[in-house]
Amino acid sequence: MHPSRNIYCSKSEKLKNKKIVLGVTGSIAAVETVKLIRELIRNGADVFPVMTENAQKIIHPDSLQFASGRKTVTEITGDVEHVSLCGDVPDKADLLLIAPCTANTISKIANGVDDTTVTTFATTAIGSEIPVLIVPAMHASMYNHPIVLENIGKLRKIDVNFIEPRIEEKKVKMPNVEVIVENVIRKLGKNDLRNKKILIISGPTSEPVDDVRNITNKSSGKTGIELAKNAFERGANVKLWYGDGTEKAPDYIETERFISAKNLEKRIKKLKYDIILVPVAISDYTVKKYNGKIPSGQKILILKLKPTSKIIKTIRKNFKGFLVGFKLESHISKEKLLEKAYKYLKENSLDLIVANDIKNVKTYENGVIIVDRQKNIIMLKDRKEKIAEKILDLIAREMK
Repeated sequence: MHPSRNIYCSKSEKLKNKKIVLGVTGSIAAVETVKLIRELIRNGADVFPVMTENAQKIIHPDSLQFASGRKTVTEITGDVEHVSLCGDVPDKADLLLIAPCTANTISKIANGVDDTTVTTFATTAIGSEIPVLIVPAMHASMYNHPIVLENIGKLRKIDVNFIEPRIEEKKVKMPNVEVIVENVIRKLGKNDLRNKKILIISGPTSEPVDDVRNITNKSSGKTGIELAKNAFERGANVKLWYGDGTEKAPDYIETERFISAKNLEKRIKKLKYDIILVPVAISDYTVKKYNGKIPSGQKILILKLKPTSKIIKTIRKNFKGFLVGFKLESHISKEKLLEKAYKYLKENSLDLIVANDIKNVKTYENGVIIVDRQKNIIMLKDRKEKIAEKILDLIAREMK
């Protein structure tokens, strides 16, 4: 057994049984493809590397063979590799991923030129209606060339997709491996929330006491991050409003930050979304901010707190779509938690409520009760990414 099988599906099964041809062209970013292949395999993909002659000057074909467990295609032979993998055959590939892709290769594909292994695979894949996903990598001056931009536009018109590159130091760089893999999952995934506009409000608020201190909640923001990732993978157009959480927001999710409950409330006006999920930990109380820093050394310091407005009610007032609320309690029975959750759902006209008890909340795991308007109940204890997946399964079913 090839060593690559030891990591197969070690992270997820989101690409299980998916056959991906990876085309590698002559950009220095080709050095990242070993990591890329391994991460695709960790999510269940079977990867078949194909290299141009120029790519082989940057990284050796044996490196990609080692990473994938598949012989690297470096030339078209009598085995007609382009047809057996990307032709109109029963066992054809699910995706042709070209990463990195140079300006030269983009322009050749756009104009039907197939004088390298990768361009020949691209011509065959497009003709066989196999999805093609391109990750550009080149100097910025090349990327900004009017003809190159025109060729990118030509390819978009025939449904060839591009992953937006990072533009740094006057270079158009491949995004990190996670971004590429997430876009591959999005392309080959369930697509049951395709083009749905989803807003996720997550993380804790932070209410300033003075210029140094604040009042906040125990929340990492991880549940909201996992919801955003999973919604993106299902084809949704996702926006994340993110508070003072410790979990890093993904680079590929459009994210806006907020601090206080008041700061968040100002954003809630016309909410043009199909679905809103609110796993946000809002401080129920705030305090009038002291200008400067409250002097230390006082034996007793009394803060007068006043309640913040109920954000969920404001959202429902301004939003008519599918609304999911979240409710956290502390050390109560399951029966009491269910009772409080359903009451919260009814009072705020929610479509779905996710309730949990602080005693079940861990860094990566949680135990939740999910309830809908008909009082259908699901009890689930699992990793946070699995809980996020289940919540979005339920939403996708309702959206149908």
